[in-house]
Amino acid sequence: MPLARRLTLPDAVAIGLGSMIGAGVFAVWAPAAGVAGSGLFIALAIAAVVAYCNATASAQLAAVHPVAGGTYSYARAEIGPWWGFIAGWSFVIGKIASCAAMAMTFAAYAAPEGWQVPVAVLAVAALAAVNCFGVTRTALLTRILVACSLLGLAVAVAVGFGSASASSAAPLPDASAYGVLQGAGLLFFAFAGYARIATMGEEVVDPSKTIPRAIVLALGGAVVVYVLVGIAVVQILGAGVVDSTAPLADLLVSAGWPALAPIIRVAAAAASLGALLALLTGIGRTTLAMARESDVPRFLAKVSVRHQVPQRAEIAVAVVVIAIVLVADLRDAIGFSSFGVLLYYLIANAAAFRQTGSARRYPRVLQVVGALGCLVLVNSLPVVASLVGMAVVALGVGYRMLRLRLARRRPAR
Repeated sequence: MPLARRLTLPDAVAIGLGSMIGAGVFAVWAPAAGVAGSGLFIALAIAAVVAYCNATASAQLAAVHPVAGGTYSYARAEIGPWWGFIAGWSFVIGKIASCAAMAMTFAAYAAPEGWQVPVAVLAVAALAAVNCFGVTRTALLTRILVACSLLGLAVAVAVGFGSASASSAAPLPDASAYGVLQGAGLLFFAFAGYARIATMGEEVVDPSKTIPRAIVLALGGAVVVYVLVGIAVVQILGAGVVDSTAPLADLLVSAGWPALAPIIRVAAAAASLGALLALLTGIGRTTLAMARESDVPRFLAKVSVRHQVPQRAEIAVAVVVIAIVLVADLRDAIGFSSFGVLLYYLIANAAAFRQTGSARRYPRVLQVVGALGCLVLVNSLPVVASLVGMAVVALGVGYRMLRLRLARRRPAR
């Protein structure tokens, strides 16, 4: 059964913004500043350029292939099933790690000490339930959460830019080229939310026009937000951001506005929930597309007749995310997520590069820059994250090889 086309341009932009704003603005500054140092904004610029190249590749592909699954479906159509599988598998494993990171970030801001893990688990279960009752409910809740997030961020930025205590902050440590690239790889985690729009291509109204516009609008808005927030954080906290678990709340305290810290905690919780909601939605759609092709168990290809959403896929994804929340930490989740997503977009750029004629909307140089950027950043990530990522990708490839071998033998019996 096909999915229903119910998402308009504002819905799609809200889902993209919800993914990007919540996917790092409250969580990524400490690890990124820790490796990039004074080159933090150079790292942010590199991440934004690579993200823009990848976004245009996704937009170009989505306009021609407006179906669920994102680059999994695009790469299957443009360069072959194996490339599609690797892209889809990388997306699923990377974004499942992102879900765990967002659930942990929500709990860090919203739950008292000692209750973070149960609250994170509860958040995943609750949002998976929302997704199971229809995509319009997902879009509405995402809009509400994005509005709360932007309000809180506006407060933090206003205080940061208006504070007189900025000059007393210790400067960030000196940057190295490798540290800047590693920081860019971690910051890329924050911009990867535009993929959620493409993965939901089967549910977007007039997808050939809506998806490219929504991707560019959402990414542009997110870049502006990140630059403003980053300047405010560094201006007030300086080197202190490296050790901060809640940098925006600490910003208000350091600037002499501790009474406003609860607003930031509410905004951070809302942003994290918005990102988690959009992530769960996108992963469920990619899992659905893979299940339709038997690249994951076909049991997950079932679409609810009543709500027209892939409920089995959504529930399965939520179960895996909860398992990761119970055993992982935030920094590991961010690094592992970046590995999977960078590999996914490397394949997206390769697929878009092959498009010709009326399908081509952007110059090929953007796909070349995007692919090279993905290769550089994925090789700059923490070693443990890269090794675990390669092992999980290899596990998926082994699964598909075994399934294809068994399928070839079956007719001969």
